[in-house]
Amino acid sequence: MFIGLLSHGTLERYYRAVHSGIGGITGIVLLFPFYGGIMGIMTGANADGISISTQVTEFFVNSASADSFPIFAFLSAGLVNVFVPSGGGQFAVQGPVMIPAGIELGVSPAITAMAIAWGDAWTNMIQPFWALPLLGIAGLDARAIMGYCLIVLAVSGAIIMSVFWLLV
Repeated sequence: MFIGLLSHGTLERYYRAVHSGIGGITGIVLLFPFYGGIMGIMTGANADGISISTQVTEFFVNSASADSFPIFAFLSAGLVNVFVPSGGGQFAVQGPVMIPAGIELGVSPAITAMAIAWGDAWTNMIQPFWALPLLGIAGLDARAIMGYCLIVLAVSGAIIMSVFWLLV
């Protein structure tokens, strides 16, 4: 990426060259290397040896009861997913903290794992990577569907949290 940027001289010329090659998904494709860097920041330890994602997760764990823990796991997974868009990478970050915390609160590991997975999937409405191939074929960009995605995000979030509340 940086060699391409240097060879084009300016960010604008680089963007135009990439855009001429891949069209409507240019902005998202250019962001992937930055997501890798953000994931490194989220999982890297601070001076105390604790990562940012662990701190976010622990905030929710410390605020939860057995009844509310799946909802907090769901919400924390949704928040972490904004910065770590890989489901597997996200579970590697959150699983080791959330599973033992859920067990300590008396929540089944299966429910905790599903709350993390659903939280990850839920906020994919904000970053619709799943739609990129179709948007590219249709000649659209992500802005064309964002309003609909945000409605689905709000409605599905309420439904999913209600189901988790009923499961425990």
